[in-house]
Amino acid sequence: MKKILLATLLFGFVSIALAQNQNGYWQQHVDYTMDVNMDVENYQYTGTQKLVYTNNSPDVLSRVYYHLYFNAFQPGSEMDLRLQNIQDPDRRMITEDKKSRIAGLSESEIGYLHVESLTQDGANASFQEEGTVLVVDLAKPIPSGGKTTFEMTFKGQVPVQIRRSGRNNADGVALSMSQWYPKLAEYDFEGWHADPYIAREFHGVWGDFDVKLTLDKDYVVGGTGYLQNPQEIGHGYEAPGTTVKKQKGKTLTWHFKAPMVHDFMWAADPEYVHDTLQMEDGPTLHFFYKNDPKYLETWKAVQPMTEKAMNFFSRNIGAYPYKQYSVIQGGDGGMEYAMATLITGGDKPGSVIGTMIHELAHSWFQHVLATNEAKHEWMDEGFTSFISALCSNEIREQNKENPFENSYKSYYNLALSGKEQPMSTHADRYDLNFAYGISAYSKGAVFLAQLGYVMGQDKLMETLRKYYEDFKFKHPVPNDIKRTAEKVSGMELDWYLTDWTQTTNTIDYGIKSVEPEGEGTKITMERIGLMPMPIDILLVYQDGSRETFYAPLRMMRGEKENPYPQIERTVLPDWPWAYSNYDFTINRPISDIQAVVIDPSQLMADINEENNVWQAEE
Repeated sequence: MKKILLATLLFGFVSIALAQNQNGYWQQHVDYTMDVNMDVENYQYTGTQKLVYTNNSPDVLSRVYYHLYFNAFQPGSEMDLRLQNIQDPDRRMITEDKKSRIAGLSESEIGYLHVESLTQDGANASFQEEGTVLVVDLAKPIPSGGKTTFEMTFKGQVPVQIRRSGRNNADGVALSMSQWYPKLAEYDFEGWHADPYIAREFHGVWGDFDVKLTLDKDYVVGGTGYLQNPQEIGHGYEAPGTTVKKQKGKTLTWHFKAPMVHDFMWAADPEYVHDTLQMEDGPTLHFFYKNDPKYLETWKAVQPMTEKAMNFFSRNIGAYPYKQYSVIQGGDGGMEYAMATLITGGDKPGSVIGTMIHELAHSWFQHVLATNEAKHEWMDEGFTSFISALCSNEIREQNKENPFENSYKSYYNLALSGKEQPMSTHADRYDLNFAYGISAYSKGAVFLAQLGYVMGQDKLMETLRKYYEDFKFKHPVPNDIKRTAEKVSGMELDWYLTDWTQTTNTIDYGIKSVEPEGEGTKITMERIGLMPMPIDILLVYQDGSRETFYAPLRMMRGEKENPYPQIERTVLPDWPWAYSNYDFTINRPISDIQAVVIDPSQLMADINEENNVWQAEE
């Protein structure tokens, strides 16, 4: 009996210890070594990949998954069918007669990525290709804390440029190579994230990349990573005064290393101009663009603005952690990658500069703070939209009173459309591209702008800096930004995260009445929408003087500092959310009052501004 009891107690202690271990943060790690040969005539390539995988999870793994993104660019793929069936398809991906561009690809135009062989620690692993996902049953399980080495051979074909990746885009760039290699899927506390690719978002495992690319010697390559053999390459990579000793033959092998990234992109073209700009106390900036007079003004104008943007983001979020960043003409529109971005050229500098600012901001919100974009797309697109709006307002001297006004307008359009879905919706599950885009970009930006209204602008910027410092090179989730804001502000903010991101509840507060009460005035407000908020109220008097009143939300258990220190403020008793009406009395007659205004900052996303103002009758 004693032995049974002892065994039971020991098992209990082990279970408790394991549970505590599972509550601690962990993330997987990968080290890629790849050697790739690209045929620039037929756009087909072959490669070898050695991948050392470290299982830092508490689980034993008997299966892994790889992404094979290029398989999406084939007639009949999930991306193709999604494009054909969605009500508002991406206009970049359809023909003039509104048919899927993927559906019309020929055999020589499609994309594909196929694994030909795969071993695990020298033993054959069983694998099966399922669209854009490779399912691998392991030769032996990977224990918790264990490492294993996968070695594979693969082949691919670069698709005609449809979306992000591809060959011969509208600007004439030969190769835009993003999501081009077999990429191990992420495994975290929620399990595997091996989503099929339908042209939306990505998620990757942190690790080190060692990549050799062999292709025609006339091509210039830019992208992720530091070039290891500039003296053999030239093309503007070599140090001034260095003698370039190019490799013999018709091809060059470019050797790149990228430490601690979760993606690897490259682009190549025989007509690339390669400019560099060395920042003072900052990274080296690289610019690759087509040698075409119509692009020259744009790409010269982009360079000093990139330096200004890099300084702005490093100052307001945290230091950029790598030694270089590249802005590359290629792809379509703009898309962020590790240490680089692809941007289509254009003959209007303003458009490209605006895109550059947004994509560079992603170096913080996605490529250092690596959220799962498929599940929390608003945390990278929305936060990037927020900080890039601030950046543009400063470095482009836009001088907007509210830099986020377009984000608010877009959110109101969505909220009143009847088409909104919660921001917790998986990126692939939105019924409309319209709803996805506004939720991710605009409502995500408003999340931060409005959080500044709740906790104060200084506290918001302090929150962003602490969030970056605490979660860089990790995979933060929504609770992490919420808890960071709580620690900085001293407030309870679970209500804010819940209502804004997990529901479609809206904010609607109104001034119900302004009435005489004795020698004073009674002001009654009402909450019409379901989402609660603290309320700032501005009173403008007939003599031109002003004062503000502040009704904290009881459930946030805290108060922000006066956002208008030049105006006297009175802090009112807390407003409990369940009370739909709230009133307070001021010691001035109604005849003294010219106007009563809810939220003069207009940073509270109230869907009906018409009931936010009361004005005295003339």
